[in-house]
Amino acid sequence: MKVNTAEFIISNSDVKKCPKANMPEYAFIGRSNVGKSSLINMLTDHKNLAKISGKPGKTQLINHFLINKEWYLVDLPGYGYAKVSKNLKSGFSKIIYSYIENRENLVNIFVLVDVRHDAQQIDLNFMEWLNGNGIAFSIIFTKADKLSKRELANNVEAYKQQMLIRWEEMPHYLISSSTSGMGKEELLNFIEETNKTVSK
Repeated sequence: MKVNTAEFIISNSDVKKCPKANMPEYAFIGRSNVGKSSLINMLTDHKNLAKISGKPGKTQLINHFLINKEWYLVDLPGYGYAKVSKNLKSGFSKIIYSYIENRENLVNIFVLVDVRHDAQQIDLNFMEWLNGNGIAFSIIFTKADKLSKRELANNVEAYKQQMLIRWEEMPHYLISSSTSGMGKEELLNFIEETNKTVSK
């Protein structure tokens, strides 16, 4: 798939105000500072489509982007950043879970994790919640360019082993780098192929 058009549609904190649920929708979520905005900009070939901030936890709303006038890319608030107040964290949680539980055209959630770090409990718990509620998701390992090939392979394998403690098999995953463009083609092709099955 080639991204020809990427348009910002709306930001809001209420799932009822999201665009009409008439197209497939793919949401991106992860702990703050995981590189979500950079990944979205890399995927869409737009340097400033998603706002990149030096302060983690900047995304506080549901952000909808219309891609190729065929599907929605959704940038969800990050979670788990220590410097965000408890009240705001609570607000983020309500926004995130309300969206996930009620958005009928949500096809897949991409859970972003920084491949440089060990598996974090907050990510593992979130993925278990998604699975328990029948929500399709994929893992995207970000910032792959920060590691050597050997380190990257070792870290992904270590993450797999951590997942397999609780899971029968490793969920679908991709490896990406917003700097080098690694994973872009695979991710867009995955969305393209999934859209074909959704439209049948």
